[in-house]
Amino acid sequence: MSLLRISLIGWHTLLAVSMAAGQATTQPSARIDRLVVQSGPDAARPVRLIGHDAHQQLLVTAQLESGDPRDCTRAVRYAAEPAGVVQISPTGNVTPLRDGNAVITATADGGVASTITATVERFDTPLPINFANQIVPIFTKAGCNTGGCHGKSSGQNGFRLSLLGFEPGEDYEHLVFESRGRRLTPAAPEHSLLLLKATGIVPHGGGKRLDTTSDDYKLLARWIRQGVPIGSPSDPSVAGIEVFPTGRTLALGGEQQLLVTARYTDGSTLDVTRSAIYEASDKEMGLVDASGYVSAFRQPGSFSVMVRYQGKVGTFQAILPLGAPVEHLPPVRNFVDDLVFKQLKAMGMPPSEVCDDATFLRRVTLDIAGRLPTAPIMPTTSPISGRPCCGTGGRPRTICAAITCSTTGSARASIRIGRTISSCAPS
Repeated sequence: MSLLRISLIGWHTLLAVSMAAGQATTQPSARIDRLVVQSGPDAARPVRLIGHDAHQQLLVTAQLESGDPRDCTRAVRYAAEPAGVVQISPTGNVTPLRDGNAVITATADGGVASTITATVERFDTPLPINFANQIVPIFTKAGCNTGGCHGKSSGQNGFRLSLLGFEPGEDYEHLVFESRGRRLTPAAPEHSLLLLKATGIVPHGGGKRLDTTSDDYKLLARWIRQGVPIGSPSDPSVAGIEVFPTGRTLALGGEQQLLVTARYTDGSTLDVTRSAIYEASDKEMGLVDASGYVSAFRQPGSFSVMVRYQGKVGTFQAILPLGAPVEHLPPVRNFVDDLVFKQLKAMGMPPSEVCDDATFLRRVTLDIAGRLPTAPIMPTTSPISGRPCCGTGGRPRTICAAITCSTTGSARASIRIGRTISSCAPS
């Protein structure tokens, strides 16, 4: 019964979604009650930047008077006091300028503001670079080590990388020692063939993959300048990633900035929001850019965003409610119904009315047998138990009878199906 009901509800829900999507209009902006600025799941965690290349994505959430959260990361104005310690981009990315402490203030329209503290350490100290932790993710983000490029088994145009960077040791050997080391020039990093091709200065079959002003380009240049270190065997590795928020209900056409934090084996954490790879499950429902900014379309429904970094995976679930009141639901028969009805309430999508017996027979036969019902296929009583198929409590037996009549096979199979029918009958 539950599987069929899901199918029926889903069919009519799709019709309602399609109609509502065409009639959706822009809702007026709700009044902001307060702002919350975060650098991770823990709202009290300050921003801590270590080294010249450090960065931290902020997440600014507005709590509306209705109690609903709304992302305001790109809609607020940022300022830092004292000036000259950190720099904040309009998208909420914080980068260091010098050692020191600062207070970052995010202000929304209407004057509502919130603050977060920031600390910059060892800005002028060259920090060692780990090849597997910091360089390989650049190749993955740029698509260099995919199966259609240098990541395939034979490589591409004489240069080979491991698929998606799963073998960083082999990647280092191919990059540094093959072709007499011609791809890297530590004395003049900007003239390294690796960077010249990646930026499109030298013709490259894969096209331009990096910009000379990007953080990834600067990190690659600094790694080459340091003498292409591979890192220490005792350096920590990525143990997992954490995506925040993991889910949120968005308005139609709403947006949401994601934060991705990598957890390392030594207990340390690092913001990898701009290094992770994002993929939306349904590109007709919404998109996500390279910085983890989710943009939903004006279509009710739900979709997920898969986040990948160094072989670790996280997800974000977006719900775009229709907004209709869900007051009357069919009786709950099992845990599947609980999950389905909970989702319908969250999405504001009321189910259709319970159909009559004739409609039910037609739908259940099409779903199970793939054809319209006939008298032999859809009896009024179960061929095993002899109980009525329709009426109150009879529809589960009807489904079992349809399975029996649409199945051909040995007598043993019929016995198994008959036992299924008996077990389907309500007590």
